[in-house]
Amino acid sequence: MNVELDCRGLLCPLPVIKLAKTLPTVAIGDTVTVLADDPAAATDIPAWCRMRTQDLVSATQNQYVVQRLS
Repeated sequence: MNVELDCRGLLCPLPVIKLAKTLPTVAIGDTVTVLADDPAAATDIPAWCRMRTQDLVSATQNQYVVQRLS
C-alpha cells in the first residue's frame, strides 16, 4: 500500500513532521509518497530517512518516496 502526503505549500519542518507521523501507520515494506515544494525538503527528507534508518526509494522533482523498513 502506498500513502500519499500532499505537503505542497508547507514550509520546513512540516513535511518531515507529517512524514514522521504517517510512516508508522503503514506496514513495513509499504511506502509513503511525499509531495513537497519547499526547497528545504530536498535536504530534510533524505536526512530524516538516514537518521531514522528508512529507505528513500526515490527523490524526483517535488516528490519523495520513502519505504518503511522498521
